[in-house]
Amino acid sequence: MPSPTPRPTPTPEPPDTGWQPLQPGVELRQVRMETGEVAERLTIVRLDPAAVHFRVHYDPVSPRPVSGWAERLQRLLIVNGGYFTPQNETAGLLISGGRAWGTSYGDFAGMFAVSPDGRVSVRWLRDQPYNPDEPLKEALQSFPVLVKPGGVIGFPADADDGRPARRTVVAQDLEGRILFIVAPRGYLSLHELACFLAGSDLNLDVALNLDGGFSTGLWLKTDEMSVEIDSLVPVPSVISAD
Repeated sequence: MPSPTPRPTPTPEPPDTGWQPLQPGVELRQVRMETGEVAERLTIVRLDPAAVHFRVHYDPVSPRPVSGWAERLQRLLIVNGGYFTPQNETAGLLISGGRAWGTSYGDFAGMFAVSPDGRVSVRWLRDQPYNPDEPLKEALQSFPVLVKPGGVIGFPADADDGRPARRTVVAQDLEGRILFIVAPRGYLSLHELACFLAGSDLNLDVALNLDGGFSTGLWLKTDEMSVEIDSLVPVPSVISAD
């Protein structure tokens, strides 16, 4: 009897892939993060605002998984947005194409924003409050702020019950680049993630938690690479880059 063909040994995940350039202004990195007896796998996409355009999309009538948004929009990158009600309406302020929905959160929250001239920012509302008269083309609010301006940890250990979950983060580094970070395995508390981000070599200025749990999703498609982390539920809002 012939010997059975041995199964190929799976290639182990590198603990840190380093930054992989995918196209001008777009880089991908995946990092293993140990927590207790398990390990989260962070996927990080770093984008130069001078090389890509950002949009916020909102459809409370026909929410869809992140994969469905990706199929509909056909963009370079799709990431799930902020919190929403059981009726799929945004829980905080959301601006898409200059049109606003929802109500602004208080100074505990943060905001991803794009001005009409294309300037992109991630800000803490206590440091930079939202002004209803300011012209914004795109915006999305969420909470908590995990890293406060200057790279200071923004979420202490006693701020919640420490429950782990899937996570989605939008951040801005000290050079002005925008980073989207997802932790899809569900092993991290908000404090653990805040500690990692503040102490990492990502050189972050501000980091804002977006909706996590079943909503977490990131879809990236380039000629060189694809990453498909789907949300487990339909979501009414996403951020895209192209």
